[in-house]
Amino acid sequence: MSDTTRRAFIQTSAATAATASLLPGAFAAGDGTLKVGLIGCGNRGTGAAREALQSDPKVKLVAMADAFMDRLEDSLNNLNGIKSIAGKVDVPKERRFDGFDGYKKVIESDVDVVLLTTPPGFRPLHLEAAIKAGKHVFCEKPVAVDAAGVRSVIATSKLAKEKNLSLCSGFCYRYDLAKRETVKRIHSGMIGDVAAMHITYLTGSIWHRGNDPKWSPMEFQMRNWYYYTWLSGDFIVEQHCHNFDKAHWVFGKLPVSATAVGGRQVRRDPKFGYVYDHFGATLEYENGAKLFSFCRQTDGCDGDVNDHIMGTKGSAQLMDHTVTPTEGKGWAFGSASKVRSMYQVEHDELFAGIRSGKHINDGESAAHSTLMAIMAREAAYTGKKITWADALNAKQNLSPKEYAWGPIATPLVPMPGTYRFS
Repeated sequence: MSDTTRRAFIQTSAATAATASLLPGAFAAGDGTLKVGLIGCGNRGTGAAREALQSDPKVKLVAMADAFMDRLEDSLNNLNGIKSIAGKVDVPKERRFDGFDGYKKVIESDVDVVLLTTPPGFRPLHLEAAIKAGKHVFCEKPVAVDAAGVRSVIATSKLAKEKNLSLCSGFCYRYDLAKRETVKRIHSGMIGDVAAMHITYLTGSIWHRGNDPKWSPMEFQMRNWYYYTWLSGDFIVEQHCHNFDKAHWVFGKLPVSATAVGGRQVRRDPKFGYVYDHFGATLEYENGAKLFSFCRQTDGCDGDVNDHIMGTKGSAQLMDHTVTPTEGKGWAFGSASKVRSMYQVEHDELFAGIRSGKHINDGESAAHSTLMAIMAREAAYTGKKITWADALNAKQNLSPKEYAWGPIATPLVPMPGTYRFS
């Protein structure tokens, strides 16, 4: 090899290495395209796929999985109809997987990034499999439904750091510019120390997909997953977890205990499984600060989704993006209508981090926020005070003994005073 040829070879090799360093992970496409796999093809999964494909010029959706092929096909049709991602969806029949093991086939299909958007009961299992396989992950909230799942996610989060992989959670409010600016001012001491926070998620009822004589009990529960704690965590975990995450963000520390009430006032029909329709909880912190939580899903009632922060020197409204000290000038973000969607920012920052090697890892924080909601749920179910240690170290594992189409038990509605958490 001549000196000229040798220099050219070295320069080409160096350029190739530099390009590879900007693309952590083994990208199958030679042009640097990131291949994405979607696991969970409901409305949120379809939205997450759209946002992922809009986040980067060289991203393609190449594999999909869902428990039900009809849900997958509906999602795929929706994605193919979105002009902003035209040409970025390439999911032939051989890369469309259904059933309980479909997630494995997506992970094995040479993808670089996996979007986990199934019912949350599957999240710890799917997340562990994806990270162990060396995939970057977008992981919807909540990240678990029980103590065993939370511990699994914490361990997987540590593994993701060791493997230099991105793990972005669906706790989307942390990716909202207006809320980032509001929390920044709270943390700067503008309202003194945070003494209390009042969080609400009061809404109407949600969907129910009915029944079909052809469905097994397992299929009925899976299609109506929101009403079964092993799948959804109950709505305090599935929905109200957003507020718990914002409280976790604002306080910057974890509570030590929870007391709560709750019940099932309007969801009396057995078709609604065994979840509650309202909760009220108080979480206490070591320094005496308190978090007051209220959530409800009942038609015909006033709605309210808010986060009120009370400090020793003022107050703040997180959803309104205002900070009001008792002395001095207040602050307001102003119109947030032109701020980029927090759902899009999640994916923008995830994919930018993958490209640059500055990896996001929300895993442990997301697990702790999820556990706050689980702790409140169990306090309401039992009628007992539940400590953080109780919640984190419990043996509770709500997963069924077997993932198979057929019969599955339906537990009784939890009754305070008789229900046990351990």
